[in-house]
Amino acid sequence: MPLVEAVTASSPSLVSLGWSEFFGDQLEPGDADLIPTRIAMVHRDRLSGLSQTGQADLSLAPQATTGDYAVGDWVLVEPHSHLLRRRLTRKTVLERRVQGGRGPQLAAANIDTLFIVTSCNADFNIARLERYLALANQAGTTPVILLTKADTAENAEAYQSQAATLQRGLAVVTLNPRISGAASALAAWCGAGQTVALIGSSGVGKSTLVNTLAGSAQQSPQQTGAIREHDAKGRHTTTARSLHAIAGGGWVIDTPGMRTLQVSDVANGIDTLFAEITELAPLCKFRDCTHVHEPGCAVQAALKAGTLDPERLARWRKLSDENQHNTPVQTGPRGAKPPAGRGKRR
Repeated sequence: MPLVEAVTASSPSLVSLGWSEFFGDQLEPGDADLIPTRIAMVHRDRLSGLSQTGQADLSLAPQATTGDYAVGDWVLVEPHSHLLRRRLTRKTVLERRVQGGRGPQLAAANIDTLFIVTSCNADFNIARLERYLALANQAGTTPVILLTKADTAENAEAYQSQAATLQRGLAVVTLNPRISGAASALAAWCGAGQTVALIGSSGVGKSTLVNTLAGSAQQSPQQTGAIREHDAKGRHTTTARSLHAIAGGGWVIDTPGMRTLQVSDVANGIDTLFAEITELAPLCKFRDCTHVHEPGCAVQAALKAGTLDPERLARWRKLSDENQHNTPVQTGPRGAKPPAGRGKRR
């Protein structure tokens, strides 16, 4: 079953696949005979990739596993055996920590824009949206909130207003994923060579939006499903991550819905999300201020002045505490510990 149908008519250029100088600068003289390939789908026991020569299943070295790769990765492949020789450093990486898991779960790589999809019903949850935003910020992507099912809401503008206040400069778009106009509304982020990814709960319209963006050229549309009316929860219709060509240029990665989303190792993402609190902290009298009871606390002063939302502060505190608790402590030389809460880039 073909995964990326739009490239069958003519061979794609590397730039149209999302290649940039960031990846070109990583090439070495010994890589001249290798083919730059983008991971298009990650299966449990195999990978498929897309290059200028078309799509192919990739072979892994004996010690490698598919869990080491994410959809959107750029890798270097031998031309005849399709053996994967090396993965290039990622520009951005979307990952999350799963409860009980040994390490972070890779969701997608080299994404330019992350569409956070929610609906104007019971699925709309401010605290969960903030978690997605922290994840997007830490990944290095540009987050955009997409509001679906506005036609079923009595006051869709209220949902948009609430979402827009969650982060400075945050774009919020209300759309119907089932109509062709949805693609036009998102065209600014879906240009040639650009990669977007969709994240959100099951049943909010992610797979429908993928089908709309891919257009009529898509031969194997994503399966879609309905939601339960009493709690607006849907079934997981997307079970794997995959790369799809957008009709007007660019690429979209669909991801399975997430019931739970723990935060871990996203301190920088949280700082960006709660910038109004982060910027107040250096003004406190004490450097180790907890922003609870200390004299000379700039955060508490903002609360008393009414310029800082107490509920926003409570969510910041909860998310920061959870992140600190879930972030593994790595020891350096002689057992030295690095500063807590530092994000990392792969």
